[in-house]
This record gives sequence, structure tokens and C-alpha cells, in this order.
Amino acid sequence: MPFGTFDVHAGDFRKCDGASQAIDGHFYMKKPTFSFFREKIKMSEIETVEVATEESVKKLGGTIGWGAAGGIVLGPVGLLAGLILGGKKTEVTFICKFKDGRKFLGTASAKVYKTILAGAF
Repeated sequence: MPFGTFDVHAGDFRKCDGASQAIDGHFYMKKPTFSFFREKIKMSEIETVEVATEESVKKLGGTIGWGAAGGIVLGPVGLLAGLILGGKKTEVTFICKFKDGRKFLGTASAKVYKTILAGAF
């Protein structure tokens, strides 16, 4: 999920994967009705943000890349270390409620989630 993007799974905004963004103190979210444009919401409008789950996800592409790099640099031991350590990423599923009563369930990388938490203060 690059560039501050996150997935919306349920709630008062359209369910979509990677089409919502948290950038520069604002959310850019798709409205529940079909619309090409996204709604811009200030993060200061957040009432609460709660963690639903936090999990470590292993991405195949990153695992293979780190394994190959480790194998080239350090041989078989580096290959094994790269396969074990590479491609790990933490994703946070959270519930976000706004002051106007709207809410959504979303999943974001740990970095994007921290951006959302910071915007809530």
C-alpha cells in the first residue's frame, strides 16, 4: 500500500482496496454512492481510532528479492537469512470514527496507521 493508501472494508464509505489515502493531514475517501471524485476530510475530524488487529504479513516478492541479495553477498547462509527476514511487513486493521458520526473499518501499513494516529491529535 504505497503513498499513504489504505483499504476500506466496511462502513460509511465505499469498500475499496488501496483507493483511499491519508496524506498531508487529510483523508481522500470514496463516497458510498458511485462518484469518480473522492471526498476530502481533515484528519482533525477524527473522533476515535481503535486497533482491530495487527499482524505481520510476509510478501513473496520481498522474500525472494532479499533471499537473492543475501545469496549473492553472503552465499548460502545469506540466502537463508534473506528468505527468513525479507519481505516482512506489519498491517493494522482499525476502526476510525469521525465527529460527524461516520465511520469505517480499514487496513493500512504500520507507517500509514501512524500517520492517521498523528492526525487524530
